[in-house]
Parts: sequence; C-alpha cells; structure tokens
Amino acid sequence: VHIGSLYHDDVMDDAEIRRGVPSVNAKWGNLVAILSGDFLLARASELAASLGTEVAGLLAATIGRLCEGQVSELKTIFSPDRPEPAYYASINGKTASLLATAARIGGIVADLPRNQIDALTSYGDNFGMAFQLIDDVLDVVATDEELGKPAGNDMVEGVYTLPVLRALADHELGADLRPLLGGGLTLDARDQARDIVRASDGVQYTIEMAQDYIARGTDALGALPTNPTRDGLSRLGDFLIESVPRR
Repeated sequence: VHIGSLYHDDVMDDAEIRRGVPSVNAKWGNLVAILSGDFLLARASELAASLGTEVAGLLAATIGRLCEGQVSELKTIFSPDRPEPAYYASINGKTASLLATAARIGGIVADLPRNQIDALTSYGDNFGMAFQLIDDVLDVVATDEELGKPAGNDMVEGVYTLPVLRALADHELGADLRPLLGGGLTLDARDQARDIVRASDGVQYTIEMAQDYIARGTDALGALPTNPTRDGLSRLGDFLIESVPRR
C-alpha cells in the first residue's frame, strides 16, 4: 500500500527522483506509474482478504483515509494561511492511518488480546504522526543526497508543512517568507525560503512535536508484555529523531 501510494504521489508531484533513483513515472511514464500503483493496492487488498474480513475491511477503510488525507492537503495547496489543524488532519490521514493499520493488523493476525491490539494501533498512529513531522523537517534541513529526492520540494509544490507554518507565524521572519510563497518557486527562491524557515523556531518546534507523539506511542506499548519486539518498537522513535542532520 505504501509503495503504491508513493507511485501515485510521484505522478501528482511530477517527481523525477524517488530514493535516489529515477521515479517510475520519470522512467516509464505516468500511465505505467498509475497502473503499477493500482496493481499494488489491488494485491494488498487480495492479501488482506486472505487474512479475514476484519483485516480486509480495515485495509479498505485505510486506503480511503489515505485519499482523504491527500484531498485535505490539496485543499490548502499554495496557501500560506493553511491552518495548523488542517495540516495535522492531513498527515493523520495520509501517513499515520497507514502505520496505525500496519500495527493493528499485526496484532490481529497474532491473535493478541483486544487491549493489546488497541495499544499497538495507538503506537502506530502516534509513530506515524512523528514520522511525517520528521519527514517534513528533513525536507527543510536535509540535502538532496540525504533525502534521495529533491530537498525543499514541498514548498515548490505548494505544500506548506508545520516548520513553514511556524516560520510564517513569526512576525519578522514571516514577513520575509510570505512574499516568496503562494505560487511557483525558482530554485533560488526555494533556497531562500528554506533558509528563512531554518532561521525560525519551526524546525525545533516540529521536532519537539514529533518527540511528544513518540512519547505517547511509547507509553501505549506499556500494555504489551516485555519482549524484544516491544523493545525494538520503543527504540524506533530515537532512530527517527537521530535521522535529522545536525548542522
């Protein structure tokens, strides 16, 4: 489901690079990328059906939430006035819902007690929120090589994420940033905008919000018995935070 959604995302973004190599749409065209994404979603649905009606229904609902999250994002494209609650709602749909479902399905097929399944779901949801927050930080602070795709592309595409929204809320820096946004960006304007966002508290604030979600997810794991899997999940948050380059 994740890879299929990325194929579709790259078509919508007209992306040329994904994970350091040419994207499917850049190499074989939009038609192949869309059909390949559709095939992966269909294959995922087939696998889910083999795991029972609960899993199949859960996956179908999650694919719907992915679409809703993306539509929510499109509603505020190129809008410097994007409300923060709209941002959180979008990333909850387009990212957190998928990780929550992945964790929940693991608990269901392992036949865990319902309270543990719910705990895993909460963990996945919170980790998914943190994952997207850090991904949005990386778009501002990382290089093309570190990302495996063009840095600053969210602003180029008119997707103003939490670090950008926080910079816009800064009285002085926002006055410099706002005139650059609202439309297409040249490479020079993109770099200028990234410098402004990095100079604000937006990056640190977003990291702290990610840490808060990680803490909530780790707390949820307390409902599970101590074992290597739970310990591994609890360490993923540290790995996520450590992925942010320190300049």
